[in-house]
Amino acid sequence: MAYQHGVYTREQATSMSAATNSTAGLQVVFGTAPIYQLADLTGVTAPRLCSSYAEAAAALGYDTNFEAFTLNQSIKASFELFGVAPIVLVNVLDPNKAQHVTNVSKPTEQTVTGGSFVISAEQEPVPYVLRATLTVSAQTSGDPLVAGTDYTVEYDEDGLATVTLTSATAKALAKVYVTYKAIKLTAGKTAVTAAEITTAISDKLREVYPRFGMTPGLLLSPGYSKDPNVAAVMQGACENINGVYSCECILDVDCGTSGAQTYDAVKQVKESKGLTSPHAYAYWPMAQVGNYQLSLSAIMGALTAATDAANGDVPSLSPSNKSLPGVTGLCLEDGTEVILDQAQANVVNSAGIGTVLNLNGFKAWGNNICAYPSTADPKDRWIAVRRFFTWRSNSLIQTYFERVDSPANYRMIEAIVDAENVNGNAYVAAGACAAYQCEFRSDENPTTQILDGTIKFHLTLAPYNPAECIEFTLEFDPTAIASALTGGGE
Repeated sequence: MAYQHGVYTREQATSMSAATNSTAGLQVVFGTAPIYQLADLTGVTAPRLCSSYAEAAAALGYDTNFEAFTLNQSIKASFELFGVAPIVLVNVLDPNKAQHVTNVSKPTEQTVTGGSFVISAEQEPVPYVLRATLTVSAQTSGDPLVAGTDYTVEYDEDGLATVTLTSATAKALAKVYVTYKAIKLTAGKTAVTAAEITTAISDKLREVYPRFGMTPGLLLSPGYSKDPNVAAVMQGACENINGVYSCECILDVDCGTSGAQTYDAVKQVKESKGLTSPHAYAYWPMAQVGNYQLSLSAIMGALTAATDAANGDVPSLSPSNKSLPGVTGLCLEDGTEVILDQAQANVVNSAGIGTVLNLNGFKAWGNNICAYPSTADPKDRWIAVRRFFTWRSNSLIQTYFERVDSPANYRMIEAIVDAENVNGNAYVAAGACAAYQCEFRSDENPTTQILDGTIKFHLTLAPYNPAECIEFTLEFDPTAIASALTGGGE
């Protein structure tokens, strides 16, 4: 560094704004990540809790090929578009599975030009070479060169790896030999199957609470949840997590060649795909975000969490009619533009599916859970009501778990009733619900049951449903005209 004497300045790239924390709507996202960028693949398929874009990119990589690397849809939506955290990311792309990666274990010759080369096979560049598996050697055998000392690796926007030789010894080489693994792609997608996603959900969702001490709020799998088998597993996984907890899932209605390509086909596709759970809400079609296409589930997951965060981390508000920053349009899977007016969007809503409407800016549109219209029960129809019930159920378990195995006496019962009614009064005062009352009812607690160690409390609560339809009646008043013309006289 040159000798400095004086005043100097420097600039650095603009950082993303700090994310707002929301745990009521904790997103747990299953999909694929650009793990080729990572220098260490240890635990790469384990759930990762990320509180910033930088943390997510460091943990699993970041690439704007959202079709191949589906977890990045939620990273972009959560950290860049909505600025909300944390999220849990579960990568299913496994570098140790032969079906996921191509293993080039035989040293392959590479020609060095100007001190660098792009990793190629049969004179064709190889995309998505896993950094952690790459070896570069001067000979077909012997010790490899040292990464960071003898060479560096940089990736371009297409995932092609350029190796630059840096040490004097390496710079003298005209050719080198490499071994590596590379991510397999078919028709622009990784080899991770819907069946592997469902297995991961079944195996890894239960790890979230033991690992991080937070209960899942929203279960997502952008790019995969349009598959009926994945959707079925996601809907079933929302209940009985760790034996006690619940959550909601956000699904995508297929808008590809086998799905709904017009708004009036959404109902039939929803029914044929089995989207019926009171713990699921779904959206159609996809979002256009500048030059990129994102699954609406990723957008809506981030929006829901951001709405919770702005409401004191209380999930009593519907995401419907909330603005979608960054969204510039709607499209089908093949990129075909979709334009909806309010009447068409309401047809989609009537099937229990949400969408997006351009109301001088794109906004989420729809309040109904997938169980609608089969159910009219408010707690199983409205997104906001359902989520409030689920959130309070999970909170009750966590709050009063410390009371388990305490003496079943009046003091303990009174303490729980009083504490929960204080909480309820706060929710009512804040406008989160119309009523909230906890009671110990003697008719629900017979002596035999108490002697068996079971104490039951009864909560009645009424979170507000959304004002989905506001109607004004306008009537012409002819007497006012007559009065005005006659000056009010006879």
